Amino acid sequence: MGTLYLVATPIGNLEDLSPRAVRILRESALIAAEDTRQTQKLLNHFDIHTRITSYFEHNKLSKLDFILETLNQGDVALVSDAGTPAINDPGYELVKAALQAGRVISPVPGPSAPVTALVASGLPTDSFLYLGYLPRKSSERQEFLAQNASVRHTLVFLETPHRLLDSLDDLFAILGDRPMAACRELTKLHEQFVRGTISQVKAHFTEQEPRGEFVLVVGGFSMPASLKWSEEKLLAAIQSSINSGKKAKETAVELAGISGWGKKEIYALVSASK
Repeated sequence: MGTLYLVATPIGNLEDLSPRAVRILRESALIAAEDTRQTQKLLNHFDIHTRITSYFEHNKLSKLDFILETLNQGDVALVSDAGTPAINDPGYELVKAALQAGRVISPVPGPSAPVTALVASGLPTDSFLYLGYLPRKSSERQEFLAQNASVRHTLVFLETPHRLLDSLDDLFAILGDRPMAACRELTKLHEQFVRGTISQVKAHFTEQEPRGEFVLVVGGFSMPASLKWSEEKLLAAIQSSINSGKKAKETAVELAGISGWGKKEIYALVSASK
């Protein structure tokens, strides 16, 4: 019985395909690709001649039995157009079906556009929320953003060039003028990072036509200083929580949600209070 390998492929620069990924793609009995034409270019570059089949949104259910049957004979490598499979593509359905059928799943890590953008954005990376593509319609986009407006984690979205300016308008309207980075053409020849506030990024791309695929990294919600608890009030709440028998981590999470202080800051104060 074979293994289903989830093989990350380059998001731009072909040098980012790992030696292990090349070996797995060569040795597998079958490659399941979201776009066979795009994947064939990659295989040709690395002189890989493994049999390839399409597996995309509109045939994902009809192809499941064929791929699972192939796994009875040997390994199958799943790849997306670019980056890590099963993120923003139908690979999740195949992974779920393979697990239910008792198959082994093995990730072959590598490029991922959301993580690549996040680590280069200059925004906090200790906690983030990846939300995929923003909705197409402005009304749905604004509702979606409003649902996540109070999230304190750094937010990561995908966006297309022709919707970028409208999305930046909605980001500004719903989230306010937060810090952000617009990251385009990652690892490619014209890679670009535009960092600043949402309004500054909008001004930049109003003057320079947006081109290429974008990852938008936006700062999380931060309580206004006027509403943030004083240290005295926070210490009193910490002591009350300790007296009630709550653990340090539980106290930190609970108070971070209402005090405007960070979890790490509160945890340190809890530890010092014991």
